[in-house]
Amino acid sequence: MNPLPIALAAVLTSTAVPAGDPAVTIYRSDSDELFGAGTQAVAEGHAVIHEQRATTLGSGRQNLTIGGLPALLDSEAINIDFGAAARVLGQRMIAPGAAGLLEAHRGQRVVVSDGGQNELASGELVAVDGERIAIRATDGRIAYLQDYARIDFPEGTGLPGSTLQVALDVSSAGSQTATLDYPTSGLGWRAAYAVHLDERGNSCRMRLDALASIANRSGRGYDGATLKLVAGAPNLERGFQPMPRMAMKAMAAPAPAPEAMPEQSALGDYRSYLIDGAIDLPDASVTQVPLYASRELDCTRRWLASFGYAWFPDRPQLNPGNDAASKQVVSSQLSFNAPENLPAGRVRVLTRDRDGRNELLGEARSSDTAKGRTLDLVLGTAFSLHASRERSAFTVDRAARTMDESFRVTLENAGENSTTLTVREHPNRWRVWELASSSQKPARKTADQLEFEVAVPAHGKVTLDYRLRYRWTAADE
Repeated sequence: MNPLPIALAAVLTSTAVPAGDPAVTIYRSDSDELFGAGTQAVAEGHAVIHEQRATTLGSGRQNLTIGGLPALLDSEAINIDFGAAARVLGQRMIAPGAAGLLEAHRGQRVVVSDGGQNELASGELVAVDGERIAIRATDGRIAYLQDYARIDFPEGTGLPGSTLQVALDVSSAGSQTATLDYPTSGLGWRAAYAVHLDERGNSCRMRLDALASIANRSGRGYDGATLKLVAGAPNLERGFQPMPRMAMKAMAAPAPAPEAMPEQSALGDYRSYLIDGAIDLPDASVTQVPLYASRELDCTRRWLASFGYAWFPDRPQLNPGNDAASKQVVSSQLSFNAPENLPAGRVRVLTRDRDGRNELLGEARSSDTAKGRTLDLVLGTAFSLHASRERSAFTVDRAARTMDESFRVTLENAGENSTTLTVREHPNRWRVWELASSSQKPARKTADQLEFEVAVPAHGKVTLDYRLRYRWTAADE
């Protein structure tokens, strides 16, 4: 049986071997599974592979076998080009599946032995069922084998991963280079940022380290690859992806660090980063390379207590509701202006403790942030800061169509340093409102929120009082 039914009965069978360093374009992925531990291929992420394969072809129609492809490549988007040297008549991709790695090599010639000098069978591998295999000999007879120790591929195939079988019509015999392009899952990258915080007095300074974390769970390693990383979120239509039983873990020496920072440019609606030098991407690995040089930046620390939520009803809410006091956690936040275009990723914020060691203040996920825009990060809940709010008055004047609601916010600081807390209120009884009075001037006011900046001394307590007035018309009732 030939790999493709369109091939002639009497054909040559050739194999292709890698003929140069691949170029790998990897798109950003937020999949934790892709970056997690394990050796099994993961159907997450997206990359486009550009590589060349060296072949020796005879003239006329023949079959070509290309092995060692990713386990999860898109079989409908493979493009192979020989230029004017050969015409592609058809192609078939066979992926490793539940039967394991051998399943991708159906249609190839193998020699099965007991591990020593004793050959058990040779011929075409026609079926794989767990530990059992079926071999078709040259005379057409089928042999089923289970107790074997070794399988050899005398024609140079047998690489782990998927196998591409191609039927060709070759115009002239000789050495030819095939250009191969295909998309695959199992590869992805995301930004990994480390913020080293330096807080002295009322100032906030930080050092930003930006790395690109590149995960390879595709079922195949890439040695000496030229990498291009794409930031953005193109739409990807995903169909069925064959799931292999196991991807072999590649062992390789650590790749050398790039000598220069990535070259950044626009790519349509996205950003691309061309990594300097050649990088090894072993299968089942996560590799990190610098994305930007470290930068010293100004920053802003903030501690926020937020009450209510941004929402307006379809008519004024005149029912007073629950008068019970409410407590609110105080979130610790950090913000800074992006010194460069910062792709989405995970930001780890560290600070130096008294013993000189860097300790974690918190982690946050960031979205794509253009250069010059503000990046706001929530680090966690402050231990020594507490906030509570209780309603102190509520009145409704139906004739005047007004409603007043008063609150008292109590802020406590059990820490050793004076801290300024941001109190955020969301007036949401009706969309027309005003601040009627307050014990402190507001710092910000928008259509759906009100903010106060309140200084709370160390080991101290401060109260904030304010009154909201709502107005409506007869048409609003």
